[in-house]
Amino acid sequence: MELRGQTIIITGASSGIGAAAAELFAIEGANVVLGARREPELHALTNKITQNGGAATYLAGDVTQETYATALVEHALNTFGSFHGAFNNAGMMGEMVPLPQMDSANWNDVLTTNLTSAFYAAKAQIPALKSNGSGSIVFTSSFVGALNSGMPGMGAYAASKAGLVGLVKSLAAEHGPDSIRINALLPGGTRTAMAGDDPEGHTFISNLHPLKRMAEPLEIAEAALFLLSKRSSFVTGGAMAADGGVSVRLI
Repeated sequence: MELRGQTIIITGASSGIGAAAAELFAIEGANVVLGARREPELHALTNKITQNGGAATYLAGDVTQETYATALVEHALNTFGSFHGAFNNAGMMGEMVPLPQMDSANWNDVLTTNLTSAFYAAKAQIPALKSNGSGSIVFTSSFVGALNSGMPGMGAYAASKAGLVGLVKSLAAEHGPDSIRINALLPGGTRTAMAGDDPEGHTFISNLHPLKRMAEPLEIAEAALFLLSKRSSFVTGGAMAADGGVSVRLI
């Protein structure tokens, strides 16, 4: 019960890593507040968690809207009376094309979804955590762009994920005195909808990793659990890789 009694917001919770985190955190005793655009999936996951004895609620919305970040915090407080942390996991990859051929709309969509949404989340979550007296925030970055890894066709994605690491460092320095820990989690290739369902593509991605496989969503959720729990009580401002060694392989 690593998160017993803790109220945790999870964005991107309708599938993949976010959904795995929602179930795991609930098993570990958290009150989970699920956020994503797809309400039917959120409703189904919330029912699954509550039927298994967990505490869960959801609020559908778009992380690119500042009002949604505020609404999620208010929903957490109104439903559970407290707020202790967040796993800001929502994101998108966008078009995989060389930058000269990239449409500016794609650039803006990726940066807004992956990076500007983190600004909105932090702006809403940090004051509530200060009122609580402490807390932990985890942002999902990536080995692409944020470590020693560059991949063709992923300029917008890499820029957004590298920007998240810079944001985390600044926020951690600002709010360490408030007993708020802020970290980035950098997954490697993970079997989610974002990775597609092409077997040859999965084989290629798997072979980039020294472990010669892709992660399961639960494995990344376990790493997020560590960063949100008291086991990481002296960890802040970090960019923790859970990447199967891919960043080492690509140096």
